[in-house]
Amino acid sequence: MKVAAPSAVAPNWSKGRVHETPNSRPGPVLAEQKREEDESLVARNVEIKARLDDLSQQLAIAKQLSGQPGETIVQRDVFFHCPSGRLKLRIFSSDRGQLIAYQRPDQTGPKTSEYYISETAEPETLRVALSKSLGEKAVVDKIRLLFLVGRTRIHLDQVDTLGDFLELEVVLSDDDDIESGQLEAQQLMQQLQVQPSALIDRAYVDLIESTDS
Repeated sequence: MKVAAPSAVAPNWSKGRVHETPNSRPGPVLAEQKREEDESLVARNVEIKARLDDLSQQLAIAKQLSGQPGETIVQRDVFFHCPSGRLKLRIFSSDRGQLIAYQRPDQTGPKTSEYYISETAEPETLRVALSKSLGEKAVVDKIRLLFLVGRTRIHLDQVDTLGDFLELEVVLSDDDDIESGQLEAQQLMQQLQVQPSALIDRAYVDLIESTDS
């Protein structure tokens, strides 16, 4: 397959750091201001993930809580080797994708994730470029059913080779504290009748790598 030449226009990071040229480095005061602005651009959420034996029960509850039938989203997440955190290209279609860089601890129960997202209209071209420069780590294919309850995203995921899962993402604004997000996630897990023993501390990519090894 012939890959189209990448655009000369720099990526438009919707949530990312400001880049500077060597001749435009700010002084101490501006550097501190820039650091604070950079930190404010980091998106945050509180996440929790659980394995499901049968998602039909949680599906009925999610529909009731959200008052929605749910939105079906087909996703392919391509993970790349990187020196810090995680880097994945989420492909929705041939002309829509997102490059996502994020930091998240591996622990059961609610955990805080910080991330940057860059939209792309050429995900396959970007995949080739990142594969050549960083190398692919793993691919996660899933069908996601999305529900919105307040500021929380409920994901019912059917993950290829892994099975069924439930994931919550409580989206935090700059003024929201982490504790309130953790409490909201725990309350929703109880409403969704998910037992603490079902919680998992690893990402899908880690589960896939462990099964492949």
